[in-house]
Amino acid sequence: MTCAKYALYVVGSFLLLLSSTASAQSTISGLAKDSSGAVMAGVKVEAASEALIERSRTVTTNGEGRYAIVDVRPGSYTVTFTMEGFNAVKLQVEVPANVTVPVDADMKPGRWARPSKCRRSSPPSTSKTSRTPRS
Repeated sequence: MTCAKYALYVVGSFLLLLSSTASAQSTISGLAKDSSGAVMAGVKVEAASEALIERSRTVTTNGEGRYAIVDVRPGSYTVTFTMEGFNAVKLQVEVPANVTVPVDADMKPGRWARPSKCRRSSPPSTSKTSRTPRS
């Protein structure tokens, strides 16, 4: 094989590998529901992974409690579901190439945030006031 043919073979193999890797995209999708089984709209769903160029993608569940995070690369992902008034759900998933990985969450009510205590913006006065008895 000549040097030019070998170089063409190497470049062609590299491009074939690159195109197959680029098309190896998957989807993470599922359903969010509460502890009673009712679907939950408006839940924030984040998929985080070193496999993603942007490191994380976030979507929101629709009116039927469903979501889909499309075109994710194969790898390990942390999928986090959050909504005010509910405990966050964090799940670890492995995403292979060219598949849809189902990831559902059962959201449980969380504790409401406690109101913060009031604090004075200035220290209390240290002046003494004398009281005179009234007659």
